[in-house]
Amino acid sequence: MALELGLPERFNASDYFVDRNVREGRGGKVAVLCEDRSLTYEQVRTGMNRVGNALKSLSVRMEDRVALLLLDTEIYPQAFFGAIKIGAVPICLNTLMRPKDYLYFLNDSRARVLMIDAALLDVLEPVGKDLRFLEHTIVVNGAAPEGATAFDRFIEASSGELDAAPTGPDDSCFWLYSSGSTGAPKGAVHLQHDMVYCVETYGKQVLGVGENDICFSAAKLFFAYGLGNGLYFPFGVGATAVYMPVRPTAASVYETIARHRPTLFFGVPTLYAAMLQAEGSLDGVRLCVSAGEALPADILRRWVQRHHVQISDGIGSTEIAHIFISNSAESIKPGSSGKVVPGYEAKIVDENFQEVPEGEIGTLLIKGDSTCSCYWNKHEKTKATFLGDWINTDDKYYRDEEGFYYYVGRSNDMLKVGGIWVSPVEVEACLIAHPAVFECAVVGAIDRDGLVKPKAFVVLNPGFSPDASMEEELKSYVKTQLAHYKFPRWIVFIDELPKTATGKVKRFVLRETGQSAAV
Repeated sequence: MALELGLPERFNASDYFVDRNVREGRGGKVAVLCEDRSLTYEQVRTGMNRVGNALKSLSVRMEDRVALLLLDTEIYPQAFFGAIKIGAVPICLNTLMRPKDYLYFLNDSRARVLMIDAALLDVLEPVGKDLRFLEHTIVVNGAAPEGATAFDRFIEASSGELDAAPTGPDDSCFWLYSSGSTGAPKGAVHLQHDMVYCVETYGKQVLGVGENDICFSAAKLFFAYGLGNGLYFPFGVGATAVYMPVRPTAASVYETIARHRPTLFFGVPTLYAAMLQAEGSLDGVRLCVSAGEALPADILRRWVQRHHVQISDGIGSTEIAHIFISNSAESIKPGSSGKVVPGYEAKIVDENFQEVPEGEIGTLLIKGDSTCSCYWNKHEKTKATFLGDWINTDDKYYRDEEGFYYYVGRSNDMLKVGGIWVSPVEVEACLIAHPAVFECAVVGAIDRDGLVKPKAFVVLNPGFSPDASMEEELKSYVKTQLAHYKFPRWIVFIDELPKTATGKVKRFVLRETGQSAAV
């Protein structure tokens, strides 16, 4: 059932997540650890206020958009909450995209100000002349080129005191663009109360996050999953966040864990698989969390066997801000997404939006008050996705008799083989349990008779040869584990899977490159 937050008519998220920690006596507590640097809550508050005042000096007004193209450093919370405090709307942009993507993001959002990390300037340069609405560029962590302003200079004359704008719980707060795993990214418009709802539901009731926790998210802050993990969950309870600006490899993650000893670690299935191939310790970690893609049961089994720390897998979305179905430390069922998070409701429906019986596959609908208000400038897509109080996730699921939910694929990922539905996720989970397979993805391909059959793209572990013998071995393995019609008729060995920056496999790319049996 829905959770009543009881927020006042005048409410600004910056006060809840930053100022409140100072008022409640946590001003001297470390809020952020980043490499060899640290910031207290009082320092974050001062920085936030200086950013807000500096933005006001540029005539940034309520509801103006401020784009953040920033690496995960201590500047991020200051910029994010600084914009929110004056009623402006920060847009968290993916740092791993191409120039044409930034042209789309910045023109689509009509952002007047861009705060960008110096390390990312080169990727913006090719499209700079085509940015129709951008008026000011602020460069963080480095020198500013001509026409831009360095961050230190931007805030140097700004006061460390600032009154929050007179926003309410339902005012616009921040935007997140969808990852693009199913096509063009869409701007999800989130409201002032959405982050609070996620903290009070998943954060407190599933994670049990508290003031003494240290949260480290390998998933970056521009990602909906990472924004909760690394920003508003720790800030919502006065805990500490660990930021790592470099790419999250197994080595860099293990090194950061050893340095800062987080208690909560957030990753994605691909990273957990890579960490199982590397040396490192989880000393201090009480719980790991996974999202972004379904966590194969075999990865969970091997992880617990090695590290003796559970991984709580769940499913969330950009539109709903964070996780709404999840396992928990006390209740984990390998291979499932878990149970509905308190504060959310779920139902599984057929093509006529009628609920299906327990155990049957259908489309997952979710109800919860962290759902965004709309897609920016996407009226038809908004109407198709947001169905009154419910949102159509477009994910295919079934629920077992214990209330655990099982992901079987996106609506357009499901395969009908011989008239029977086949879940690509099930076949992938089977393949990844084979010792030769590092990761894989399964899509539908058309055979010479014009019929759909499973086709697997496989990345092998070191030491295994991508030859005909291995192909037959994997096919035979799946036949022994699953119903015969589910085995992949073709196996293509590749060096890496195409993925979004948030770790989701771009199955639509694989479908486009492998539709026929001849490919």
